[in-house]
Amino acid sequence: MKLQVEILVCVGLLGMSVLANDWHSWRGSETNGVSREVDLPADLEDVLWMKKDVSCRSTPIVLAQLIKPQQDVVTWAQGEFALTAVKKHELISWNTRQLSSDFYGEGAFFGDFNQDGSVDVVSGPFWYQGPGFSKKHGYRPAKQYDPEGYSDNFLTFVHDFNSDGWDDILIVGWPGYKEGHEHVWYENPQGKEGAWSRHEVFQEVDNESPAFGNLVGDEKPELIFHYKGQLGWAAPDPEDPTRPWAFHPISEDLKLTRYAHGLGFGDINGDGRPDFVQSKGWWEQPESLDGEPLWKHHTWPFELDGAQMLVYDVDGDGDNDIVTAIASHKYGIAWLEHTKNDKGAIEFKMHRFINEKPEENRYGVKFSQPHALDAADMNGDGLTDFVVGKRFWAHGPKGDPEPNAAAVTYWFELKRGVKGVPGGVDFVPHLIHDDSGVGTQVAAGDLNGDGLPDVISGNKKGTHIHLQVREKVSEQEWQAAQPKVLN
Repeated sequence: MKLQVEILVCVGLLGMSVLANDWHSWRGSETNGVSREVDLPADLEDVLWMKKDVSCRSTPIVLAQLIKPQQDVVTWAQGEFALTAVKKHELISWNTRQLSSDFYGEGAFFGDFNQDGSVDVVSGPFWYQGPGFSKKHGYRPAKQYDPEGYSDNFLTFVHDFNSDGWDDILIVGWPGYKEGHEHVWYENPQGKEGAWSRHEVFQEVDNESPAFGNLVGDEKPELIFHYKGQLGWAAPDPEDPTRPWAFHPISEDLKLTRYAHGLGFGDINGDGRPDFVQSKGWWEQPESLDGEPLWKHHTWPFELDGAQMLVYDVDGDGDNDIVTAIASHKYGIAWLEHTKNDKGAIEFKMHRFINEKPEENRYGVKFSQPHALDAADMNGDGLTDFVVGKRFWAHGPKGDPEPNAAAVTYWFELKRGVKGVPGGVDFVPHLIHDDSGVGTQVAAGDLNGDGLPDVISGNKKGTHIHLQVREKVSEQEWQAAQPKVLN
């Protein structure tokens, strides 16, 4: 970020203006020759300026200085004038609201369903009207499920599928095919109340973590999953989006079951084209998709049984790495470091930051069943952070390790340049909530329009939104609140 300091001096008047990126500008003036402190409504806490002898100057002195992300204090001086800027410290906390205690599904998302300019959220058969989220609207028949079993709603996505300008809702149901648990999108009736028209997407969507995003470079999102053992994607027919979608395979039959775990997409080899990422490796997207060729397969040197696989340049070295759960029904979260061997071939090295035992983890945090992940810059430092939680009762109250432990949700703050950790990368755990958890999906985004990322989840504990709150505190208070590294 750039800090620009402008000093204007003329006829005994000293004025200062501070600008930093898109921050609000501020201007103060001093006429009595006395040093003075002022508050800034931005990332700079205090500005102190001093003058000894004021002489008339008709042109300003302008300084542009680069502030490093970890730099807390900036001092500048020229001649008789000095300025010290101290970076603010902010604590992040969460205002959690339970919108429903009923189990309707394990996926939730957000969009503007009534075009009032406020973000709404959708979980199960209801969408909740923002910004208050107190008023709910049914868009399909409501069916409540037993938390010891499963629902017809594993994931939820939002997109305008028929290009009418209104957000529609995509529901990914039970993996594979099960009658009554189909994979469908619901057409927004453009502000009218009542049931939304239902359109089947594809009869059988396999994998417990299908993705929804732009895989093939056509500027439109695709549903990314596997079908009868083959990885691939499906998208609406642009001529008639209400028709069932066509599946486009990108791999051979891998003998995958419908309950396979681990899936994502992103540019692995740096050619500008997203690749397909799955627990058995990654598939390189060819230059042309004409004729629907199979993509080249590259294997991992390890086994994964995770959930969403998020592709991002974790260590800042210019190539993309991966953050994922290692075992979504047991323990473990890791980042997979993108490296190259002596022949220049791409390889990956696993670095775990959550393990089964607290003492194996840098901050002593551990939880089982990390079955859903999402990515967002939670603290505004320019680095992508990661939201992960415990899937409560993934296999009921007696299945999987510690099924009845606290249903936690964390965001892991990405830090680079940290000594003593692999690749200089640290994931600092910050607890969001300890009695909600995630389902097979968790979503991060600005729900209340304040510019800060929030979190929503729907699962066997109901529907929860976690609204981010920031408080300006002293450095001492901020340091005291930071998670501590185990000795």
